[in-house]
Amino acid sequence: MALVADELKAKAEVYYDDEICQQCTRLLLKEAGLPNGLLPLKDIMECGYVEETGYVWLKQKKRIDHVFQSLGRVVSYGTEITAFAGKGRIKKVKGIKTRELMVWLPVEEISLDEPATGKLICKSIAGFSKIFPASAFHIPEKENEKANCAGPKPVVLMERAAPVVKNN
Repeated sequence: MALVADELKAKAEVYYDDEICQQCTRLLLKEAGLPNGLLPLKDIMECGYVEETGYVWLKQKKRIDHVFQSLGRVVSYGTEITAFAGKGRIKKVKGIKTRELMVWLPVEEISLDEPATGKLICKSIAGFSKIFPASAFHIPEKENEKANCAGPKPVVLMERAAPVVKNN
């Protein structure tokens, strides 16, 4: 069953092909302020973004189990991943699971802590949460991979809010 309804696709910016979808995924993570290695997907066939809601989806050819070596954690990325992206977090995640002891737990939300201390909080629908160093999910960028999403028009994945000035 496809998680992405046709009415959502009609409102979305949709891209096809692994190369452009990889670039868009990196851009999404960068604009959300999340580590660039958080979604180590392969053979992405389609990605999309609905600007008004922040809804994103990524479809890859097959499920991948990825080991984050510095954490000793296995994370499973399904063939279709959906979420709502915002500054510093992605929520209502579907399609990502992590192994805790001998049980696979669905990941529901991934966010940076507030105030920022360089920690990433992963919450599951079962109410469990784990805190990890955000640096464990960072991959050093190669010079030739620093390109932006090269779609038909520049992708603006999230509005950039004006800075809030507090009066003392």
